Amino acid sequence: MTYKIGFIGCGNMASAIISGVLRAGYCSADEIIAAEPTAEAREQAKQAFDIHVTDSNTYVAAEAQTIFLCVKPQVLDTVLTEIRETVEDYRLLISIVAGVPLAHIAAMLGEDTHPKLVRMMPNTPALVGQGMTAVCGSANVTEGDLAEVLKIAQSFGAAELVPEHLFDTVTAVSGSSPAYVFMLMEAMADAAVQGGMPRAQAYRFAAQAVAGSAHLMLGTGRHPGELKDMVCSPAGTTIDAVAVLEQRGFRSAVIEAMEACRERSAGLKK
Repeated sequence: MTYKIGFIGCGNMASAIISGVLRAGYCSADEIIAAEPTAEAREQAKQAFDIHVTDSNTYVAAEAQTIFLCVKPQVLDTVLTEIRETVEDYRLLISIVAGVPLAHIAAMLGEDTHPKLVRMMPNTPALVGQGMTAVCGSANVTEGDLAEVLKIAQSFGAAELVPEHLFDTVTAVSGSSPAYVFMLMEAMADAAVQGGMPRAQAYRFAAQAVAGSAHLMLGTGRHPGELKDMVCSPAGTTIDAVAVLEQRGFRSAVIEAMEACRERSAGLKK
């Protein structure tokens, strides 16, 4: 095996992982190979990271110690069929494909192929080293294997072991949730612009308020309700804003949106 890590698919999330492992010194660019079907995408990956590139999924499967599956759900079965004769038993095969359980991957690889299967669910803040990633493994994945996968995942943010039956919930609470937060920041900035603030400045204030609030919660370990109460002075400005959000069903809207996301994630595997 020539390469320490191989990627089948090299889109945004694969790029985030590559950036993380290179930044953390987990491996060198010369120890990474990525497969992409188009010459343009291969050239972009090579220029960005100085890694090896190929158009052959089977070459990556044969030559990399740890293989990341970073493709769309609709093409995963085709890729698995293509590489199942090449993947050696007990190689680490890590899927970041949303909604596809380990059992399905194992079934597509066939009874005679037994790589160590790991499922990983990162999110887009991994692109700036601030991701939140869930990890789980198949029965033949050892504690040492999981520790190694967590080490990789922690190179681009925080990571935790999560039982696979909770991965649809992970999709809702962290995988898709950056979109909800971006919508919140956009609305906050729009309101600030309405109040007279220049738009670029409004985006900075909204983004830093969200980032700072998250750091405050993580740094203090305090309950979010307690932190909210700290801002809500009696007869003050914040409690009036909170009252409007409650009247408009802010929290129930978030809960319902996340449940819709979870149900959609669960439906991808059917």
